[in-house]
Amino acid sequence: MPYLIEYNLIGFSSFVSQETAKLALILNAIEPRCGGLLLIGKKGTGKSTLLKAFKNIVSFLKLPFIEVPLNVTEEALLGGIDIEETLKQGKRIYQRGLLSKAHGGFLVVEDINLFPNDILSLIFEVQSRGENIVEREGITLKEPANFVILATMNPEEGELSSHFLDRFGMCVVMDDIKDKEKRKEIIKLNLQEFLDLKTETEESVKGILRSKELIKEVKLSDEIEDYIIELVLKSAVSGHRADIFLRYAAKAYTAYLEEKEVKKEYVDEVAHLVLVHRKRLIKPPPYQQEEEKPQKEKEESEKQNQEKKETKQESALSLSSTGTIEKPSQEKEEVFPVGEGFKVKRILLKKDRIIREALGRRTKTKVKGRGGRFVRSFIQEREEVAISATIRAASPFQIIRGRKDKLIIKEEDLRYKEKERKMRHIVIFVVDGSGSMGVEQRMIQTKGAILSLLMDCYQKRDKVAMIVFRKDKAETVLPPTSSHELALKRLKEIPTGGKTPLSAGLIETYNLIRRLKLKEPYSRFLVFLITDGKANVSLTGKPVFEELKSLCTLLSGILSADFVVIDTEKKNKFIRMDIAFKVAEWLNARYYLVEDLKADNILAITKSYKF
Repeated sequence: MPYLIEYNLIGFSSFVSQETAKLALILNAIEPRCGGLLLIGKKGTGKSTLLKAFKNIVSFLKLPFIEVPLNVTEEALLGGIDIEETLKQGKRIYQRGLLSKAHGGFLVVEDINLFPNDILSLIFEVQSRGENIVEREGITLKEPANFVILATMNPEEGELSSHFLDRFGMCVVMDDIKDKEKRKEIIKLNLQEFLDLKTETEESVKGILRSKELIKEVKLSDEIEDYIIELVLKSAVSGHRADIFLRYAAKAYTAYLEEKEVKKEYVDEVAHLVLVHRKRLIKPPPYQQEEEKPQKEKEESEKQNQEKKETKQESALSLSSTGTIEKPSQEKEEVFPVGEGFKVKRILLKKDRIIREALGRRTKTKVKGRGGRFVRSFIQEREEVAISATIRAASPFQIIRGRKDKLIIKEEDLRYKEKERKMRHIVIFVVDGSGSMGVEQRMIQTKGAILSLLMDCYQKRDKVAMIVFRKDKAETVLPPTSSHELALKRLKEIPTGGKTPLSAGLIETYNLIRRLKLKEPYSRFLVFLITDGKANVSLTGKPVFEELKSLCTLLSGILSADFVVIDTEKKNKFIRMDIAFKVAEWLNARYYLVEDLKADNILAITKSYKF
């Protein structure tokens, strides 16, 4: 199949700076088993422009360069019935999908972090299998589908699952260009009307073709194999993909240099391409440990004194005859600052069966009307007819029905669209503001965790509300709002002091959800209960635990609400209560310690890693 060469405005070699990204693309052209490339960068860093420039080279190599649109359907990816040919021939004729068309070449997925997970799962599944298996609408066949994935993403627009991230052989962070001379060069390049792109592209292609031949002769010794494994182990990556991809990258780079034996320095040159998105920082570097030693000794001494004081307080904890926890509380009010934020672990929620109008980015739901992504067609009647599916169902019978010019469609041919899109939730933060939260300044870390969750809510376009319980009552300090600036302001103002009326917090949560459901009956709720669990106020005169259990049972019966308990109790103490864990069990909630909420952060990679 011939491939039309369409020259873009800027050539690959003349593309200013970003040498690491260009090298990674060339290595994938030399050796497709390098595993593909993910370009991470903010808007305007040239990710898409570089890929368009690379397209010139791919076209010259006579390889497919298939771009996947953001609104792609499963049928477009995998293939389906060719309606026009089916109508002509009176039998089902298969039309190839994008994945089959990309066989032997490159599949380009721009803004990969904005694609639905089910679409990405399909793409990576077919790639790992090396063939496209189609079983749909009376068609069963297998097609080869070996391709290299090139993708881009802006980390500010959303995350990408670590599972998908690990599938990429290479990753490059494209930073803004700060150098004045290079910026001038970019302007001049874009203002030029005539560029000799053909000559430039031919030179690049010749180099790639030479390297593709030479790579067959490249040798990799046992010593280098051991060195690759050591590098990967030092980076503390999980799985074995890094070892495999680094091996192929080292061989491709050796061929690119027109050498025949892989050396350690060649491995070092490409190691960051393979490891940057897989590295996990386990402990600070040695020099940092040395600098922190004197400071640590001082902190250790202070910590021991604080622990002695804390142990005395914890030892005073006891259960009265009514089952109420009696403990000294920090009556003095104090407003703690907000701690450092972090990237929150992804919290997956189940998809329900309700059909609703939806906006947001958190959970998938079936939607009414014409909005949303077309998922599948089926016979059950809905608002919108799936025209293409209806025609496909009717097309094999046109000759039997005696069609002459117009398509003959009967009622049994009708197919309807099932559509889905992501919806937002109303997220309710139920925060413990009692005196026990002020011990060892735990409220600073707690506020940092809430700040991180607020940022996640902002990205998911959720509404947020906030309830604080302390002393002898609970109050809604922030009614549901889309203003995350207002939520941050309320977070900063939360004081600590007094007893722990956890029951009051649960009752206030139940009443708030009940009121909101009257206004928005199709809403879904996500409740974060943030507490150390040390309740010591009974509202009904019953034992505290009995009262808590009955309230949790009442809340867990709300089908439209999901619960997450975040335990702020220090677990390294001799005496630990673990009451928050029991509350999570009664609520049928997910249970986390504050540390467990943290996840690997692509944005952190872009900030911390410099090439």
